[in-house]
Amino acid sequence: MVSRRDKVRGLLIAFEGPDGSGKTTQRKLLKRWLQSRGHVVVSTRWGSSPLVKPLLRVRKKIRALSPIEYSLLHAIDFRHRLETEVLPALWSGKTVLADRYLFTALARDAARAIELDWLLHAYSPLLWPDLVLYFAMRPQTSSRRVAAARQPRYYEAGQDVTGIDDPLTSYSRFIERVIREYDNLATIFKFITVNAEEPVYRQHQRVRELVESATKRPWPEYSAEAVAEWLRHTPAALLEGQRG
Repeated sequence: MVSRRDKVRGLLIAFEGPDGSGKTTQRKLLKRWLQSRGHVVVSTRWGSSPLVKPLLRVRKKIRALSPIEYSLLHAIDFRHRLETEVLPALWSGKTVLADRYLFTALARDAARAIELDWLLHAYSPLLWPDLVLYFAMRPQTSSRRVAAARQPRYYEAGQDVTGIDDPLTSYSRFIERVIREYDNLATIFKFITVNAEEPVYRQHQRVRELVESATKRPWPEYSAEAVAEWLRHTPAALLEGQRG
């Protein structure tokens, strides 16, 4: 069933990069452009699962998350959205734009000194995106843009691991680690890099070109276990309805 569905299922595109890189802006621009061309598009955002978001909000507010707890709660959020939003949309032929995906966790949690192998197991089985757009920028640019827009929150600033009281100073230190991990991941997993320091319209033009030339990563080769697990827990009647 996975092999047959792979021919007609939708495309999964992940937008990755540090805070301030403009990936959300580019995701919104791409969504409008795809819709103008007749595509049915679904967006999913990091940390937005209704199952986990309230708990995450409370635990972050009282600063009660260790790096492992922080990682595991986001893994639960990711799995819930994957099974209730991402896979159903792809199965029915829709294009899914993920505003942060698995690699957000890998970069941020590795920056908190958690082993990559442990993280990959925590998020398994993995559904690999067809295209990963990495909006790359220098740590100094990210720090400047974030400082101009807001004061970063406790975990966003990495204060749980830096021990620095000032949020902006902590963020500057932490984002260097995060970007270093992102750059490593970009090499390992062959991200497509977009220069996030270029003007917005140039980035959007490049994103369009990349999406137009994108091809699907075959589910049987890359994501068979994740799709098969989802299928085992999804009623046949629901699958038939999504095909329509």
